Amino acid sequence: MLDHRTRMDRAKKERVEQILSEFKLQEEDLKKIMYRMQKEMDRGLKLETHEEASVKMLPTYVRSTPEGSEVGDFLSLDLGGTNFRVMLVKVGEGEEGQWNVKTKHQMYSIPEDAMTGTAEMLFDYISECISDFLDKHQMKHKKLPLGFTFSFPVRHEDLDKGILLNWTKGFKASGAEGNNIVGLLRDAIKRRGDFEMDVVAMVNDTVATMVSCYYEDHRCEVGMIVGTGCNACYMEELQNVELVEGDEGRMCVNTEWGAFGASGELDEFLLEYDRVVDETSLNPGQQLYEKIIGGKYMGEIVRLVLLKLINENLLFNGEAPEKLKIRGSFETRFISQIESDPGDRKQVYNILNSFGTMSSVTDCDIVRMACESVSTRAAQMCSAGLAGVINRMRKSRCEETLKITVGVDGSVYKLHPSFKDRFHAAVRQLTPGCEITFLQSEEGSGRGAALISAVACKMACMMGQ
Repeated sequence: MLDHRTRMDRAKKERVEQILSEFKLQEEDLKKIMYRMQKEMDRGLKLETHEEASVKMLPTYVRSTPEGSEVGDFLSLDLGGTNFRVMLVKVGEGEEGQWNVKTKHQMYSIPEDAMTGTAEMLFDYISECISDFLDKHQMKHKKLPLGFTFSFPVRHEDLDKGILLNWTKGFKASGAEGNNIVGLLRDAIKRRGDFEMDVVAMVNDTVATMVSCYYEDHRCEVGMIVGTGCNACYMEELQNVELVEGDEGRMCVNTEWGAFGASGELDEFLLEYDRVVDETSLNPGQQLYEKIIGGKYMGEIVRLVLLKLINENLLFNGEAPEKLKIRGSFETRFISQIESDPGDRKQVYNILNSFGTMSSVTDCDIVRMACESVSTRAAQMCSAGLAGVINRMRKSRCEETLKITVGVDGSVYKLHPSFKDRFHAAVRQLTPGCEITFLQSEEGSGRGAALISAVACKMACMMGQ
């Protein structure tokens, strides 16, 4: 006979499973999302539908990839989240005559007032960080070529000129939207006046990741980030990129797929928690796909699920700890830690303890179930997008079997214990006829931006500019 307590716990978990079942996506759902994503990608590439498409498919003006004859010292900046990174990259020949890339870098965290103040404040802070870095490495006297990884939606007019369409990921600095970002950076460097830089390229972090991984594997023609936000780029046939003249060869396209859903394509899959996350965000109605997948939002979705379970008297005896009532208090890193718990529940217990609640074994198990539901859905949602990109590439190249490598970076992909495996499995299920290799990028954004700068400098030399 099961004792009363065990029966109670079992009934409770069954009710929890029922509530969490909303997060489950079937293969048919994923195919539906994939086809809708492909349709929006197509609309984004076409001149007549580009403006209204939710997936903007922005041309990057990155056409060629490093081949191994580029050399020199480059400075690279990386702005895409709450941290800003400055990196010195030496591209040259190693001892055995092979091509190699060496890097030194430093992280700077961006103060809240710089993120949400004026563009001038933000770029003055960035140039202050560059100045500090150059001092430390005694490089102030050199005028280095600079590659800038800028991970926000930009409409490029050339490799070194791009207009910020809109801020995402908690940035709101006024006076930047609608302006040339490279111009803002050059102005800030000029205002400081204590060093000179030659800004040769601005790229998105997905593009920098793809190029960085291409250096290791020449089949890498897709770049993807699953971190604070979520986005991807890939090499598209130039004849399909109607926003750029020319038909020969390929150009890297930054999909900006985080905005998918703005025309209602995800409405049937959005749950009550997603709607609350969206309504309370800095950009309601925008970046809906990203809000289901990105690390900036995942912890908040779990927090809202836990509050619902508490309201239904299924968790913590129906009493919500005060700290859990605060928006943003359940961090995405807690999800990784909870799902990494080896089974003794110690990690889960310690995290819940930090919220000021005495948790039972059942509480710990229920919280883990909630985390798994949210992170599994994120991995599956993300897989539908990538499968859409890869199937499109296979079709446009008319290949029986497409062998392709995807370069990936980002904290969720790298640090969550099972996101990667769930994501890979779901992508492969949706892409028959494709052999996909996933390559985790190291130093991706910085190194990639420097390599693109190296290619740009080499091209300029070849053209005698």
